[in-house]
Amino acid sequence: MIKKAMIMAAGVGSRLEPLSSIIPKPLVPVANIPVMDILINHLGTFGIKDIISNTYYKSEEIQNHYNEKNIRISFIKEENLSGTAGGVKKCQYFFNENEDFIVMSGDGLTDIDIEKAYKSHEKSGSIATIIIKEVAPEETEKYGIVVADENGYIKSFQEKPNKHEANSNLANTGIYIFNYEIFKYIPENTFYDFAKNVFPTLLKNNIKINTYKMSEYWSDIGSLSSYHQSNVDILNQKVLCCRPQTISGYNYKYITGNNTILDTTVSMEGVCVIGNNCRIGRNAKIINSIIWNNVKISDNVVIENSIILSGTNIEESVRRQIVKEDKLKEHTYITV
Repeated sequence: MIKKAMIMAAGVGSRLEPLSSIIPKPLVPVANIPVMDILINHLGTFGIKDIISNTYYKSEEIQNHYNEKNIRISFIKEENLSGTAGGVKKCQYFFNENEDFIVMSGDGLTDIDIEKAYKSHEKSGSIATIIIKEVAPEETEKYGIVVADENGYIKSFQEKPNKHEANSNLANTGIYIFNYEIFKYIPENTFYDFAKNVFPTLLKNNIKINTYKMSEYWSDIGSLSSYHQSNVDILNQKVLCCRPQTISGYNYKYITGNNTILDTTVSMEGVCVIGNNCRIGRNAKIINSIIWNNVKISDNVVIENSIILSGTNIEESVRRQIVKEDKLKEHTYITV
């Protein structure tokens, strides 16, 4: 079985603004747990505890988070972004020759069966295996799309094609299993991507790239809509590796964090997530919303289809907005 993993955590996460403007994307809470925490725990269930991560944006915050939690993980800090493959190259020293390892994105929520994926990789004898996931035809424009032959080997790639131009609906999840030999195809100190540089080079040199089609849950938490949907999916128990205890009624499901107090007159609708150390006043109503930590909501306030970021006091009703430090942001929040 795989012994070591890398988690890519260097990205800025501009599509997740304004959430990523105050917290690095890998630490954005999903059902009150940082998404990278969920990923690390999932790796641990397969015995993978030797982990390295590259950081860049808000690097210190990521490293401090794991130091404070006493979670053993190695870090490198990139002074300049070097691309997906370039970031992995900088971690080459961490891995052992002649061994396979797994690379995952720090903003990916998944309960993939890593053992099954590794068996596919091992059987193929390939230098690289790309984990792929079938998506709806209308969603192909969100992802890098791969075309594979009848044996599961890559034939070609398409970058975010619309549904009329897509040659398949198999998305590259950004989860890879590599043999150490992959480092031969990544130059040092060069901005280099797997999709744009490494994989085309392998195909050009007639080196087979294996695919493993996963059936388990996967979500790229790269946009506000996918972030919201991931929270909904967890509360609806669609994510096997993360099943918090929820409170349910005939038209609602919700969870609350530690030391949070809801007045007995508070009502809920839809799927709601409420963080730690929150105070929600009399006759307040929460509808399909996500509330982070240390939030205070006054009496009679309605929070609908919104995200309330940490440390905010809400005294007036909020609908379809993101609120940061008592200010409504111009980002319209659209539920899915």
